[in-house]
Amino acid sequence: MKDYYQVLGVARNASDKEVRSAYRRMARKLHPDVNPGNKAAEEQFKLVNEAYEVLSDPEKRKKYDKYGENWKYADRIEQGQAAGAGAGNPFEMLFRQRGRRAPTGFSFFDVGEAGEDLLENLFSGVRRGRRAARPSMEHPVEVTLEEACAGATRLIHIGGDGAGRRLEVKIPPGMDEGSRVHIPLPGGQGDLYLRVHVQPHAVFQRKGQDLYADISVPVEDAVLGGEAEVPTLTGKVVLTIPPETQNGQQFRLAGKGMPHLNSPATRGDLYAVIKVRLPRGLTEKERELFKQLRALRHARR
Repeated sequence: MKDYYQVLGVARNASDKEVRSAYRRMARKLHPDVNPGNKAAEEQFKLVNEAYEVLSDPEKRKKYDKYGENWKYADRIEQGQAAGAGAGNPFEMLFRQRGRRAPTGFSFFDVGEAGEDLLENLFSGVRRGRRAARPSMEHPVEVTLEEACAGATRLIHIGGDGAGRRLEVKIPPGMDEGSRVHIPLPGGQGDLYLRVHVQPHAVFQRKGQDLYADISVPVEDAVLGGEAEVPTLTGKVVLTIPPETQNGQQFRLAGKGMPHLNSPATRGDLYAVIKVRLPRGLTEKERELFKQLRALRHARR
């Protein structure tokens, strides 16, 4: 059974910052642009994204810590637990099949595939009943940040194996994590709702319609001024770095963020966050110049 903490290489009590740092480090290493044609790296990249999606969300992480890979069933599990133990309790049945009695507050981390299969069987009838009772259904779709920016299409399968159909659906620009796309089904057969999941990005962090990107700048350019390339979702732009730019200073690139959902022509901003890069491998002359600079700075104090 995959362990999302092991996937990201962090401890179970890792802070949000540690989870985010581990994800960004691994995403940069495994990104398809860095490993073209490497299927193993591509699969690992997807797994890293999957792990980050869960561990970066406090509610999902709480469920995962309690139920492991069955965290998606958390609400149904807790409803079943609230119904009380006994012969009709599905969780009691699960442990009986393993020759054990269900303990109070058990963890699903050690249940494995058998438990997941049982949960799927137990709840499939509930899902079928809900579909029959309501003329609407929900279907998850996953998009990259680039697709969320430009819009995308997906070919999805709905309905049962025998009476199912394939539909080509459009995902409009500007969709955010958890957004829903409403698609009326033909012939008055109900409504389809696409639940959008936007994959985390190796370079950009999204906050609403704004994007943030860390930009590495050598110390001499931060002190004296210079230029730096800044990636955007539509290509690279050149940013002028003014003299005495501070580490962590932000520069706003207007209109380089995400489009607004109901007004694609209106876009958010991109914030370039300066990360001053200190030099390594100094020559003796460079070291001497830094000593002179330090002496001059101390003399001014």
